[in-house]
Amino acid sequence: MVRENYQFYYSLISNPDKPLIIFLHGFMGNIDEFDEAIKLLSNEFSYLTLDLPGHGKTQVFGEEEYYTMANTTHALINLLDELKIAKCFLVGYSMGGRLALYLTVNFPERFHKVVLESASPGLQTEAERLERIKLDKQIARKLTRSLEKIDFAAFLSNWYNQPIFGDIKNHPEYDRMLESRLQNNPQELDKSLRFLGTGCQPSLWEKLPDNTIPMLLLTGEYDEKFISINTEMAKLCKLAQIKIISSAGHNIHFENTLAFVESIKRFLSTVS
Repeated sequence: MVRENYQFYYSLISNPDKPLIIFLHGFMGNIDEFDEAIKLLSNEFSYLTLDLPGHGKTQVFGEEEYYTMANTTHALINLLDELKIAKCFLVGYSMGGRLALYLTVNFPERFHKVVLESASPGLQTEAERLERIKLDKQIARKLTRSLEKIDFAAFLSNWYNQPIFGDIKNHPEYDRMLESRLQNNPQELDKSLRFLGTGCQPSLWEKLPDNTIPMLLLTGEYDEKFISINTEMAKLCKLAQIKIISSAGHNIHFENTLAFVESIKRFLSTVS
């Protein structure tokens, strides 16, 4: 792993008297993904936010392999080392949640507790992964054709029609969120989808019974797909607890910020 292959765009607000949380955003998100939640957490926690590879202002140099989950994970550990963060809390949403779980099972010594929001351990069978890779490539081709802002906006509108997002389009801040998503580069998102997508990541299901880190699994009440996935995760992992958040679909921290924050505070402040 060559550190020079990554130039992370990040923000570190650190206070030695406050425990630190690293936040990992979802697909098409960026460094601002958790801003509203952080406003409610900042009195009690320090935080590190960043643009993941393929997103925002983070730059990746070299081959496309540097967008993979394994390489991205090592790059994030290198960043924590450079920032002298030996151990912290970890919160990840959707794609960032899958990445957070990969970090947890491979580098458990680096995290006190982990919150996975609308995340999964990947797909269990090779057939499922191959089918998902095929689907992601189709989506990626649509992305690369969305170089004009109006086309990218149409892509995003279609993306948020997915059932897992529930009623998100009627959220009063939906247009603001959409504008933030539009700051991404579709060609970079294409690389993230093809190399960090669910189909490409190794299955982590078999790792769950051996997990040694307390985990909180958050799902939205309208997101039936991920309620099912996370219920199975909690059955396999004795240190995982699931909480279903009301009035939310897949994007809990956006749709029900207060419940998201209260769940995190309660979980992270509880002595294991």
